[in-house]
Amino acid sequence: MKKIILFFLASCIIACNENQADKLDVQQIIDKAIEASGGIHHEDSNVSFSFRDKQYVAQIENGKKILKRITYTDSLKIIDIKKHNSFQRFFNDSLISIPDSIANRYSNSVNSVHYFARLPFGLNDPAVHKELIGEVEVNGASYYKVKVTFDENDGGDDFDDIYIYWFNKASFKPDFLAYEFHVNGGGIRFRQAFNERYINEIRFVDYNNYKANNKKVDIYKIDSLFANNALELLSKIELKDIKVEEAN
Repeated sequence: MKKIILFFLASCIIACNENQADKLDVQQIIDKAIEASGGIHHEDSNVSFSFRDKQYVAQIENGKKILKRITYTDSLKIIDIKKHNSFQRFFNDSLISIPDSIANRYSNSVNSVHYFARLPFGLNDPAVHKELIGEVEVNGASYYKVKVTFDENDGGDDFDDIYIYWFNKASFKPDFLAYEFHVNGGGIRFRQAFNERYINEIRFVDYNNYKANNKKVDIYKIDSLFANNALELLSKIELKDIKVEEAN
């Protein structure tokens, strides 16, 4: 009898250890997600794309990232350039002086489009805080559910926004994301990735962009609303004319 009990206990311990070994922490999940979406190719590539009649360019020069937004009007070429701690606006080839408050708003806008276009690359930035908050099923697939917040320093004006990512447990790709924002009256958005394509080893997707009609909706439960068709399709986020080239 003692042998049976000891064997049973030993089997339980081995099974528990195997289960623990199979569990991933949040950093491992993010690392695998970035690897599945292009990995090191993000770090040595120049990327350009069009979004809502504007051209966006991300370049690497001397090891530093430069983000651009180019807008064409009938008579002007407007170039917005964001570097780590600076922002410049050019009308054709002329540098324009603008107030710091407006420059900051433009800078955040440029950064936001580039950030979403390259997800999940960027989730290992120093200002990012990540927390695994659960494992769930959405539309029959299993996901790691990860909460992301930002430091006030280096986290931008919207540092207090909350993001939720759903990483597919089989592919580690972020099939869904949601965020709660506070500017312009606040709200919650839920995005569903579609039209996945790889261009020179880097993954790009478009999004169905949904909103919750009730601003009091709990962002942590918004995946249930999506699964029950209780969200309203607000817009589509589509990238066009994507080009990826090796940085010099």
